[in-house]
Amino acid sequence: MEGNAAVLKKTPYRFKRYYAYILATVVALGLPFIKINGNHIFLLSFDKKQLHLMGIAFDMQELYLMPFLLMLLFLGIFAVTAIGGRAWCGWACPQTIFRVVYRDLIESKLLGLRRIKNKQKEPNWSKPENASKKVVAIILWSILSLIAAADFMWYFVPPEDFFAYIQNPTEHWFLIGFVLAIAGFLVYDVVWLKEDFCVYVCPYSRVQSVLYDDDTYQAIYSTKRGGHIYNDSKEKIIFKQKDLPDEMNECTTCESCVTVCPTHIDIRKGLQLECINCLECVDACTKVMGKLGKESLVQWTSTSDIEKGQATKFLRKSTILYAVALVVIVGLLFVMGGKKEYMLLNVNKTTQLYKIDENNTVSNNFLLLFQNTDSKTHTYNIEVIGRDDIVIKRFSPFKLNPGKLRKKVIILETDKLLVNDNTKDTPITVKLRAYAVDEPNKISVIRDAVFIYPRADKLK
Repeated sequence: MEGNAAVLKKTPYRFKRYYAYILATVVALGLPFIKINGNHIFLLSFDKKQLHLMGIAFDMQELYLMPFLLMLLFLGIFAVTAIGGRAWCGWACPQTIFRVVYRDLIESKLLGLRRIKNKQKEPNWSKPENASKKVVAIILWSILSLIAAADFMWYFVPPEDFFAYIQNPTEHWFLIGFVLAIAGFLVYDVVWLKEDFCVYVCPYSRVQSVLYDDDTYQAIYSTKRGGHIYNDSKEKIIFKQKDLPDEMNECTTCESCVTVCPTHIDIRKGLQLECINCLECVDACTKVMGKLGKESLVQWTSTSDIEKGQATKFLRKSTILYAVALVVIVGLLFVMGGKKEYMLLNVNKTTQLYKIDENNTVSNNFLLLFQNTDSKTHTYNIEVIGRDDIVIKRFSPFKLNPGKLRKKVIILETDKLLVNDNTKDTPITVKLRAYAVDEPNKISVIRDAVFIYPRADKLK
């Protein structure tokens, strides 16, 4: 009886998943509101043309970080899959969370339309009472879908702007329409498409098996204890055990693992693309076998453990390579992120090559585009580095607010004889340093400007 009690005392994976869902929901809803130094933790703003990452705002010209973020995302998912199978699908994917909220919370717990232990049996919708409850369920989920759609938009439109925009709906129809479209899709997806999204639409299920190996954690049925499943007839499928004597066959054929599966598979038939690693089958078998004082026939473990009797290797070639790749990418993110420029400057020459005054003063015009990518206002100035023979005319320090751009025309001129060449005009590279007067050491950029000096026969 002690072994029986020990088995029954195990915390169901379903409850552990609920805790993970709550944590994921809190993070998803709270993250858009967290700021560091006035910038968001993560925000990809198409309106402001900025990427906020860990409190640092990067302008669109600085989106060299995006490839590293995408690599981090995909390699992270691949690494999680190699270690824990479709752990993302069962434990953190919004699709799974939404379905659990609608099916297990709204339909099952609140309205009593279903039983959590039987996800195969549909309610009798011909009954007026059930039909009315379904309408209530759809209304409740529609409200939650609007919140989820708004939360999705907060990662592209900051919450402070979002709430300001929706107060003037006639001026922001595109934003409101986008939110309503997302909410409408979520209603269709969760209420009608259901787990078919995971089975037929999501591409992740098609690549997962390539990432598995014998040490990948997944829901596995023990054929050594329960036997193999086969079909007696092509017309009518009857599940039976074989290859084991009756006295060694532990499966009770209760099919609790089948009826509880949200993707409608039979875990006893081995690894299948439809399995999302929710471990509902493990909980179901644990409860049934626990009453007999035995371990579950379906366990969250690896093929090495359940079929070969070998300890699961967490550190192996694939996981080590994934870890190295992820460390390298994170390191590159920090290095590239540390190179953020708090001021952007583009230097372009005007169409006129040069101008020569009566006293042989040569001038070149340049168009400068300044952008303040910092979170506060700065006063900018500019100077020529390393040359006393070329000076700046028509430029005075100016203030620029955060995120704003300003065009400035400057004139570089010289009254010195820089080159004595009768054959051609001579390009001379001049280094310009633009800096913030209030923080010259922190905010300073150097750009090259090509000063064209005329050939000697054009001078008087």
